[in-house]
Amino acid sequence: MGSCPIGGSSNNPIPLFEQKRNFLYSSKNNYNSFMIPILQLDTSLVINYTSPSQKIRVMTETWAEEFGYCPNCGNSLRKSRDNNPVGDFICDKCQEEYELKSKNNSFGKKITDGAYGTMIERLQSATNPSFFGLNYGKNLEIINFFVIPKFYFTPEIIEKRKPLAPTAKRAGWIGCNILLEPIPESGKVYYIQNGKSREKWYILEDWQKTNFLAEKSSLESKWWLLDIMRCIDMLEKKEFSLADIYNFTTILREKHPDNNNIEAKIRQQLQILRDKNYIKFIWKWIYNKI
Repeated sequence: MGSCPIGGSSNNPIPLFEQKRNFLYSSKNNYNSFMIPILQLDTSLVINYTSPSQKIRVMTETWAEEFGYCPNCGNSLRKSRDNNPVGDFICDKCQEEYELKSKNNSFGKKITDGAYGTMIERLQSATNPSFFGLNYGKNLEIINFFVIPKFYFTPEIIEKRKPLAPTAKRAGWIGCNILLEPIPESGKVYYIQNGKSREKWYILEDWQKTNFLAEKSSLESKWWLLDIMRCIDMLEKKEFSLADIYNFTTILREKHPDNNNIEAKIRQQLQILRDKNYIKFIWKWIYNKI
């Protein structure tokens, strides 16, 4: 289908979501059946809108509701009530909530979010939503669609923005950014990457692979695990040694100044990751990233 600029045509356009849909069924369980997503935003939805930001919001939210699904259980999503202060979508089956952020092309190193204080408070809350990220191109084609699970969020990735100027409408208000670089590779679960969609069971497996992080009751214990997972990512190799991780001791000591035995802590975290099947112990302090 040809692309069309924001606003579309008023000559009775045919909505993308009224086209015949193809379904692809996996050879596994029924819950793994999924709809092949149409990788294009539907401009016919916004012919009566004038604000570019409203047009994008309507198109991206409609697309996410139509083609997104809960990565925790595989169920479909529905839009939350307009006055819901937490998320944009909710799964009625497992009650997971999701907030959608969209941007032309790529997010770069950070995602702009809401109030800083509210975000920090939400990190300790059971209602903290996971984040959907959606990138679209100049012709409104879908480039990337991914989810960052809520159990990857720590204060470290929340950047405090400068207060709004005294002349601003909301003078003194302090917003925040979500920093993407500190999030381990496993913390960005892609439904669509570089314009190619992934089959549903991969998304569900990727989510469950690190769901053990949700079991951590304290941010500090989760923070340590995430730091070691980042160190493993930075090695950029599948097989690594304990000595490889020890090379990050100085960095970890700076991040955790109250810990006086960093190397023992590293061994402890590697053991946890091994027990959770995130890595595999081979022999004599040699590991494989699963």
